[in-house]
Amino acid sequence: MDAVKRIEQTLSTAIEQTLTASVAQASGAGCPSRLAAALRYAVFPGGARLRPQLTLAVACACSEEHPAIADSAAAAIELLHCGSLVHDDLPCFDDAPIRRGKASLHSAFGERLAVLVGDALIVMAFETLVRGCAAAPHRLAALITILGRGAGCPAGIIAGQAWECEPVAPLAEYQRAKTGALFAAATMAGAAAAGAEPGPWRTLGEKLGEAYQVADDIRDVASDEAELGKPVGRDAILGRPSAAREMGLDGAIAHLNKLIAEAIASIPECSGAAGLRAVIEMQTQRFLPASLAKRAAA
Repeated sequence: MDAVKRIEQTLSTAIEQTLTASVAQASGAGCPSRLAAALRYAVFPGGARLRPQLTLAVACACSEEHPAIADSAAAAIELLHCGSLVHDDLPCFDDAPIRRGKASLHSAFGERLAVLVGDALIVMAFETLVRGCAAAPHRLAALITILGRGAGCPAGIIAGQAWECEPVAPLAEYQRAKTGALFAAATMAGAAAAGAEPGPWRTLGEKLGEAYQVADDIRDVASDEAELGKPVGRDAILGRPSAAREMGLDGAIAHLNKLIAEAIASIPECSGAAGLRAVIEMQTQRFLPASLAKRAAA
């Protein structure tokens, strides 16, 4: 596992460097000072960076030859994710006071600026991707399409947020769009960045995305704010679909384990498949906090 941890550290360093450069460019000369500060606040310090790490891990498994392309794709995925969190926390949606263990962006900078920051991060994602593809511009069209579908309509993260505006939200469709779409974009973008066919990598991302959402549902009912870094019990308060409420805690944990096994089994044949399996196994062990991990392993 030491080797896997070293791989994760290498991936994390590449992601942070690319994100730092992207935010520095966006918040440079001419940017309103509070907007610049809010952009930095929204991106740093980050959470687990699961999605961009997944992008880079898949790119490495597919023997990518242009690291800058994979790095920019990974950073773009994370910028889309950060933008979605800013919008998700807004008073018109979750009205969440805390995110990643600190005040949510609208709590710290105000609602108007939070709306603009969420929008800016989406734009920054595509700008970052374009800059990183200078070495192989022929890969850009596929990557833009993947990110656009993961972010937009009919079944990207924007559509996932829109399900919360419907009177009834089917659990599977809600989770597939709200969480699974960006995980699928992450795996497919990793393959496309390496010049591989992205289609076979969709299932891995969708399964991991659904697993992560189920884990989030479990944490929402069985964790606490200090451990989670955001308010708990929100699904019940807001009347959202929840695997933990529909299946019960033990049923949701069993479903989580099944999804993780299916995700690992779906990894397409490639030169780095064994290393990718090891990275995913380690990362999915962190889906649940320590207080619940033992119960899931039982």
